[in-house]
Amino acid sequence: MSLADVLPSPTARAPLVPPRPAPAPQDMSTFRRMLAIRHSGLLSWGEQAYHEDVLHGRFLGRGTFTLNTPETIRHVLIDNYENYARTPAGIRVLQPMLGEGLLLAEGKTWKHQRRTLAPAFTPRAVATLVPHMRAVIAETVDDLARRQNAPIDLREAMQQMTLEIAGRTMFSFGMAEHGPALRNFVIEYASRLARPHVWDLVLPLSWPSPQDIQRRFFRRRWTGFVRMLIAERRAVARADQAPRDLFDLMVAARDPETGEAFSDDNLIDQVATMILAGHETTATALFWSLYLLAQESSVQDDVAREVAAARTDGDTDAEKLKFTRAVLDETMRLYPPAYLIARCAAGPDVIDGKPVRKGDVILIAPWLLHRHEKLWANPNAFVPQRFLSGPAPDRFAYLPFGVGPRICIGAHFALVEATLALAELIGHFRIELLDGRPVMPVGVVTTQPDHSPMFRITAR
Repeated sequence: MSLADVLPSPTARAPLVPPRPAPAPQDMSTFRRMLAIRHSGLLSWGEQAYHEDVLHGRFLGRGTFTLNTPETIRHVLIDNYENYARTPAGIRVLQPMLGEGLLLAEGKTWKHQRRTLAPAFTPRAVATLVPHMRAVIAETVDDLARRQNAPIDLREAMQQMTLEIAGRTMFSFGMAEHGPALRNFVIEYASRLARPHVWDLVLPLSWPSPQDIQRRFFRRRWTGFVRMLIAERRAVARADQAPRDLFDLMVAARDPETGEAFSDDNLIDQVATMILAGHETTATALFWSLYLLAQESSVQDDVAREVAAARTDGDTDAEKLKFTRAVLDETMRLYPPAYLIARCAAGPDVIDGKPVRKGDVILIAPWLLHRHEKLWANPNAFVPQRFLSGPAPDRFAYLPFGVGPRICIGAHFALVEATLALAELIGHFRIELLDGRPVMPVGVVTTQPDHSPMFRITAR
């Protein structure tokens, strides 16, 4: 059966245009811009950012470049990527949670980590983890079935599901005991310490800000928690030496050039990075997908029909879920998990014919890029079909996982997990939105909803 047999022909009905923050006024002062960024990074861009190619300005005494063309983005993220490192503000905000793990490492340290971890995230390695994913997804479906017809917070349900998947694929044990504590760490940090303060933007990285002191106390507690998880995993008896989860793969991993393994301290940072970056971003992408599908019942029914056609002996064949994957692709276009890629120039360069000086800040914002009027037709509308027909998006115009040497190493893992989860949820349930209040995206590390609306689910 082909995709055309499953899906109806497109109709002339206007597509859904979900709510988004109003563009910032063009004359916004520096002070107001800093206040806006602290609340949500999405509030700092004016209307011109959605149709200009390159915006050049100054902010807090530094030159800034906001890039919206594939050519300039390729230059920064691939052609001359070694000249562009993470910004001091980005390091301040992320390091307490992620330490010196793959996401934040630079130079030779990053190259060693990337080479060492790469074998654990190949499609073949991820395939060995799919049974963990399917088991947790099935348990989530069973739990939701017991709660149907009552108001349900699906954002919380997605967070619990992806955290359980992260725990089982990382350690081969569930997160029933430790999941609440881990979620409390995430909530505490996101609410108190992840929002950039003015001191984070103006102080050199070597000068601790008042928030940095709080972040250090937080990191001490957080790394102690992760160390305890690792100790518990190591205490589990093994019947054989075959790798059974990501932790086994990471412990066994060796740099192919040097033969070097990860130290215990570095393992802590890698585990923290994989669990946090993996479960939170995937949960957010699934929440936004469900939010959009709840408002577009015809698209939701299209997904359900595709899922029914893709079932074989009780399991869903992920290779046949083309439209389901398109829904996820379109969701991540409208709500990119990482809304901003910020880099600081280590040395001089030229971008778009303009000189770049050491210390200048380069902004590549998937939030802007994915809604740019020159790159997308009807950019603010939810149109999954755009990923099924016509030319594929330019690889430097669609960046849900970044691009270049530092592209997200877990992209394939996340896409397999999210596609299987969305298929099973929509295949089993009809999902309705109970809360009529618009859900606005907020940019704080990830593209989060400003509140968790209530849903109702009923069996199909």
